[in-house]
Amino acid sequence: MAGARIGYAIGVPETIKAFDKVRNHFGVNRIAQAGALAALEDAAFLTDVQSKVRAARARIGEIAADNGLSALPSETNFVAVDCGRDGDYARKVLSLLVERGIFVRMPGVAPMDRCIRVSAGTKEDLDAFAEEFPRALKDAAAG
Repeated sequence: MAGARIGYAIGVPETIKAFDKVRNHFGVNRIAQAGALAALEDAAFLTDVQSKVRAARARIGEIAADNGLSALPSETNFVAVDCGRDGDYARKVLSLLVERGIFVRMPGVAPMDRCIRVSAGTKEDLDAFAEEFPRALKDAAAG
């Protein structure tokens, strides 16, 4: 439901009150609300998606390690892979991957800008990433 910007928060009253100040900026329409309610009823689907995302995060970590790099711990549907150099290098890697049809993103500003953000994709998506990532790293290093 992330694409529909559906989420919820559980917390102490003071924290929830702070969220209430920005709630209307992130409001959702009725169709998204209906989808969210339906999703809450589908525990089997949720379990399946969580399992696939965990496996994809592990695979992204393996791909990073295979290239002498590290993946930052993640509990989300993406993993930040530290490219091992500065932000300029990571942006080159990202650009080369995008040119090769591999969609990745930058996770943020320094010091996170030395990383690329890799989504927990399908086996085929991650196979393509595993194939192109070493090439992009090599080409970015060559300038």
